[in-house]
Amino acid sequence: MMTAVTLASAPALAPLLARGALRSPFKRPSADAGLPRTRLVLPGLRVDPARLAAYERVCGFAPGPAGGGDTLPVTYPHVLGFPLAMRLMSGRDFPLPLLGLVHTSVGISHRAALPADGTYDLAVHVAGLAPHRRGTEATVVTELRAAGAVVWESRSTYLARHRTGRPGAEPREEPPAALPVVAEWRLAEDVGRRYGAASGDRNPIHLHPLTARLFGFPRAIAHGMWTVARCLAAHGTPATAAVRARFRAPVLLPGTVAYGADGSGRFELRGAGGRLHVSGEVRAVDRD
Repeated sequence: MMTAVTLASAPALAPLLARGALRSPFKRPSADAGLPRTRLVLPGLRVDPARLAAYERVCGFAPGPAGGGDTLPVTYPHVLGFPLAMRLMSGRDFPLPLLGLVHTSVGISHRAALPADGTYDLAVHVAGLAPHRRGTEATVVTELRAAGAVVWESRSTYLARHRTGRPGAEPREEPPAALPVVAEWRLAEDVGRRYGAASGDRNPIHLHPLTARLFGFPRAIAHGMWTVARCLAAHGTPATAAVRARFRAPVLLPGTVAYGADGSGRFELRGAGGRLHVSGEVRAVDRD
């Protein structure tokens, strides 16, 4: 049974990252492991207009008259819920190591308009573990409520890579055919630092080449949620929508990427040689 824990404020991310890093070497990931039975709740949440405006600038969303938008971008509640998710994933009872955890997908259900000056209740819990051909995947659910009703929900999957014991080579997944290119974006070396400042996600793999190399990357990489937010800022989303996106390969910074869309709701981001980084889909849904 899930136990609700109410927080007075959002936890600071830096100590959570440090705690998760220290505990990572002692964890042995498995799809059969137990789950945290805690649901973290942050009531009475109000959005900081300055942070919202900074987020809109770095992701390409159109700002409102006062600098911050009149409504929250479809991806912004993920930023609000990320500190709570990190508290759960850095905890002793979360079975996967935080170091090396890869954000593999996100699904968003945007059920109503989200006024930037609204008051919300935020809740985050770990919904389950599942075996993956490359390890074990955890699903983290974030809910945003207004006046008691769920107005926004996301399900993010995070992969811990490890040996699975399955014989033979992993099946190779064929990437989908490329979509028509709509725009080409040149990404500056500091995109990760600017998004980290706006979102609070200052994972070292996104900040500087030196810290990224410590984790096996030749250069800093863009945040996965920045790439999907940038695509959705270009694509646009209906007032009520379902969004699905998969993070397929890291985007190195600096770099040049091509944004593609086909008019049916599908979008993608590709790099040099047509390498697929992000693929996704937006569709309108009826209000509940």
